[in-house]
Amino acid sequence: MEQLLNQLQTYTSLTSSEQKTLEQAIFKRTYAKGEMIFTEGKISDEIYFVTKGCVRLFYNVDGNDKTAFFYTEGQFICAGESYTYNVPAIENYQVLEDSEIYIFTKTNIEKLIDVFPKLEIIARVATENELITYQKVLASFITKSAEERYQDLLKTKGDLVQRVPQQYIASFLGVSPETLSRIKARIYRKEHS
Repeated sequence: MEQLLNQLQTYTSLTSSEQKTLEQAIFKRTYAKGEMIFTEGKISDEIYFVTKGCVRLFYNVDGNDKTAFFYTEGQFICAGESYTYNVPAIENYQVLEDSEIYIFTKTNIEKLIDVFPKLEIIARVATENELITYQKVLASFITKSAEERYQDLLKTKGDLVQRVPQQYIASFLGVSPETLSRIKARIYRKEHS
């Protein structure tokens, strides 16, 4: 809970009364490695905050799952379009390691906002973070090669390479596992020549 409160404090200051109300309105759930948090076709009425673990966002494309992003500690997760417009979601969220996640339901967020209007920032920040995530992923596919995207991943979230199965990293980069192996070998040779 402390990690969540610290994250929220970076966006808005919360009084002890607001913190207590917030703590009563959300709940923590633990997920085992491989469990699904949310699946496509459902209407999202929850926002998630990862305090421990790693979550993979993926889409089902003609029976194949395509990894779009990884969420780790300190990040909000929200199926933004579904949550905002009450339409069936097209995304899936799966934990890749045992995880602890705080869950905000839309009903509880609305109640919180009635009591403390500035807590609307929770929903706004979560959906804005999701939008920024999508924009970054899209921009990287338009402007960078798979090797450049892999190098960016190493710089910004290098721990993922150890935490996430390589087939998901390859899928995230838009390449086959074999191509990822060649990219890694090229980078290794450049760094050690």
